[in-house]
Amino acid sequence: MSVKPAEAARIGGLEPFSSCDWPGKLTAVVFLAGCPWRCGYCHNPQLWRRRDGKTDWPALREWLASRRGLLDGVVFSGGEPLAEAALPALLAEVRALGFATGLHSGGAYPARLAEALPLLDWVGFDVKTEWAGYDALTGVPGSGRAARRSLELLLASGVAYECRTSIHPHWHDETVLARLADELATHGVRHYRWQAIRPPAPLPTPWPAGWPGNHHDIALRFADFTFRQH
Repeated sequence: MSVKPAEAARIGGLEPFSSCDWPGKLTAVVFLAGCPWRCGYCHNPQLWRRRDGKTDWPALREWLASRRGLLDGVVFSGGEPLAEAALPALLAEVRALGFATGLHSGGAYPARLAEALPLLDWVGFDVKTEWAGYDALTGVPGSGRAARRSLELLLASGVAYECRTSIHPHWHDETVLARLADELATHGVRHYRWQAIRPPAPLPTPWPAGWPGNHHDIALRFADFTFRQH
């Protein structure tokens, strides 16, 4: 897909001030509409469809310009922000305003990630599960191959990153989590975080008491590991 101008971007929302979407940074978070995957526990299903986004980037860019000196950076999230062909143009304009640039992505489009990486200062990479389990979780054949290739590109780029997994009692038993940690450590991942799932509706499968119990063992595989339970 060809790169589009920034004005064509489909904007799904804005978080004007965030201290948790890029560790150590105060940022604005721009949500882009569109995602090819259909993870059942998605926290933002309203952003799945690109047509639900609005083409209001010029007004948002003007607002960002007024935040210079107050924000450290701008994070693009979704949905899957790589679904937006205008992402490189958006990143370039944000950098021109003097902000650092961040991305939240599951790596659905490796070629587009390769285009975006030279324009990024940090990536929060969402690892859904072990590679062999992706197709069932996302509902899309080949999604595990795409995510794995994107992770390889990210690690080779030298861009600062954090890998994170939203853990769900239906999809992630302790055996799956251990295999996933092995896969990531083998790839050279050093910064990894678990976060307890925060779905838009109550979990159909309750969290078992004390689950998961192997996070202390997982932590030994990485230079930096955290488990955010709330």
